Amino acid sequence: MRQAGSGVTGEERVRAIVAEHRTRPGPLLPVLHALQHEFGRIDAAAVRTVADELNLSRADVHGVVSFYSDFRSDPVEAVHVRVCRGEACQALGAEQLYDAATDAAGGDVSVEQVFCFGNCALGPTVEVNGRLRGRTGPQDLAAAIAAARTAS
Repeated sequence: MRQAGSGVTGEERVRAIVAEHRTRPGPLLPVLHALQHEFGRIDAAAVRTVADELNLSRADVHGVVSFYSDFRSDPVEAVHVRVCRGEACQALGAEQLYDAATDAAGGDVSVEQVFCFGNCALGPTVEVNGRLRGRTGPQDLAAAIAAARTAS
């Protein structure tokens, strides 16, 4: 796999990212965050390369990737919506937001539920393409999705 226009293969770039973080104490999480930021996901090939470079088992690296909801193995759609389903947000209408988000989901919108953004005082909370939004109603969510569609 080559990155568009760079002439660098994905594996070479993964190795370079690992090299940038290798000397840090506990480099795995910073490496994974950098990979997620650059590629939008951490696929099986990247897991193998990271494991090899950091002298870890693939199971260890995969376990971290699959445990944290901020890391993903599969690409997301152009608009990615995350809806908090924690207790405080549920009490303030998160179920309606989740339903509205899944109704809007289609070829360009992916939806997932999370169980707390730590924004409980401003619930219900959603995240649209990485931007956290508190006190969100269904109309606010629809506007945020529409704005994200035009921005992408």
